[in-house]
Amino acid sequence: MLFYESAADAREKVPAHFPAHRARLDEFHARGVLLMVGPFGKPEEGAMGVFTTREALEEFVKEDPFVLNGVVGRWTVREWREIYT
Repeated sequence: MLFYESAADAREKVPAHFPAHRARLDEFHARGVLLMVGPFGKPEEGAMGVFTTREALEEFVKEDPFVLNGVVGRWTVREWREIYT
């Protein structure tokens, strides 16, 4: 699972970078490697995404416009073992 923490000035940066970020989300979802993604109830607290593999997650983050342009202040990965599908 991927966790994004918003940068202090994220609100100002989101509009300029959201279209490219959304296109990347759509690409990974269409490939079937991004299962779920979205902001927390308070978007300023960040967001999370569920990927099928750590490799897909790392590939996503490497070129995510939100990461590259400072919308995301910090990101972390948490391993998770699914019990039910």
